[in-house]
Amino acid sequence: MDNMASERIRADISANDVVLYMKGTPVFPQCGFSAQAVQILNMLNVPFKGVDVLTDPSLRQGIKDFSNWPTVPQLYVKGEFVGGCDIMREMFQSGELQQALQSKGVSCAPTPKTA
Repeated sequence: MDNMASERIRADISANDVVLYMKGTPVFPQCGFSAQAVQILNMLNVPFKGVDVLTDPSLRQGIKDFSNWPTVPQLYVKGEFVGGCDIMREMFQSGELQQALQSKGVSCAPTPKTA
């Protein structure tokens, strides 16, 4: 694994409570899975840092090596790897994601549904 990528990842996940490594940006996701991950975090009103892995090939591979997880997006909360899109979706639907965020001191409040 590229040492520079590893150091950058460690710096990102220690400096930010919630980090989403994704394809594209939170405003303009470049894949459906990244878009779903952003949507889940937005529905919970969780502030997060989005890191676009498409801008740096060493980071794109580095995050996979760092977590030993083969796909992107990847969610980190308080420096701990949570999972990818499918895991986020399952945890969100069961309420486990909200509990995990709150137990780590990350505020989240679901967006009220509008009529």
